[in-house]
Amino acid sequence: MKHTKHTLSMLSVALLAGAAQAGTLSIESWRVDDKALWEDVLIPAFQKKHPGITVKFAPTAPTEYDSSLTARLTGGTAGDLITCRPFDKSLDLYKKGQLEKLDGKPGMQHFPASAKVAWQSDDGKDSFCMPMASVMHGFFYNKKIFADLKLAPPKTQAEFFAALDKVKAAGKTPIALGTADQWEANQIVFTGIGPNYWQGEAGRKALIAGKAKFTDPQFVAVWEQMAKWAPYLAKGYSAQTYADTQNLFASGRAAIVPAGSWDIAYYKQQGLDFGAFAPPVAKAGDKCQISDHTDIGIGINPKSKNKADASKFLEWIASAEFADLYTNKVTGFFSLSSHPIEVKDQVAKSMLDWRKSCGSTIRLNAQVLNRGEPNMETELWNVNSQVLNGKLAPKAAAQQIQAGFAKWYKPQQ
Repeated sequence: MKHTKHTLSMLSVALLAGAAQAGTLSIESWRVDDKALWEDVLIPAFQKKHPGITVKFAPTAPTEYDSSLTARLTGGTAGDLITCRPFDKSLDLYKKGQLEKLDGKPGMQHFPASAKVAWQSDDGKDSFCMPMASVMHGFFYNKKIFADLKLAPPKTQAEFFAALDKVKAAGKTPIALGTADQWEANQIVFTGIGPNYWQGEAGRKALIAGKAKFTDPQFVAVWEQMAKWAPYLAKGYSAQTYADTQNLFASGRAAIVPAGSWDIAYYKQQGLDFGAFAPPVAKAGDKCQISDHTDIGIGINPKSKNKADASKFLEWIASAEFADLYTNKVTGFFSLSSHPIEVKDQVAKSMLDWRKSCGSTIRLNAQVLNRGEPNMETELWNVNSQVLNGKLAPKAAAQQIQAGFAKWYKPQQ
């Protein structure tokens, strides 16, 4: 009898211990700005469907996220759910066994192949993060300046430069853009306007396959266009930071700013009346191509003690409810799911509508191309800034990027 009581007592302890672990999930993320959104909107919406599951959003500062997450995963103290950066950062975690394989999990069927590629093995056979959202690149324009000058959003390069000339003649800064921080010269400008020249996914995949080179005309043409921008930028633009650029456009002193969709909320907060147009095509009749960059996903920690509930959470992330909430609450971040969404913000809606008529691609060097030395991302920051500054000729820029690429990538040798 004593033995039976002891056994029942031990079983009760074990069940209580299991209960303490079950029904609780922790989310790792770098999106510190989204903390209130998760705690006040997203998590409560999930818990309405799953009242027995407690979810904690535990973000780390973006600059510390990668190293801190790696340390926690290695030490066995990481959260149940891992917010995933696109491509190599998350692929490295998967290769180390630090992200669960998700193929066949409920919810994955709601995402097209193009959305999944940022969180798959190179051969496309293994998926390890559920896609959440993308960001888009294009141009914002000041509606008052355009109305005063009787300008329409340009659709071709010829129309683009004609508009810039009119703005300049009127005494306004045509383009708000600086090169002090460098990153926007690549991640917004080069990868924003470039797809119209290298034909989006076709050009990106041709570089990976070794069937195209940066010295080919369709890539050189992008740098040739960027080299023409200098006369339309503000005085002293080489010392202008991203924050300076935001201020220049928000204050109404510039007509156009090359921008990412993530900036919609900032300019709305400044009270600016602005619209968006897609990167103009090289010539009339060309099919437009946009950079619709896979930005954020979410996966499961293989060491989670509560994978069943983690899977339920991921299934909810794939739902139409989440797609609507995230797209409309995190303005400028667009759900990657196939669910139809009614976007309430008009600038965000106009950008999302580009998907209907334009081909979509991702940032040119996001997949595979950053894996060697010299690091292509770093090289592109530098080279694109120098082209905008008039310090590097377009053909020289192409040769520098191609030479660095060919040093380590066999298909380019």
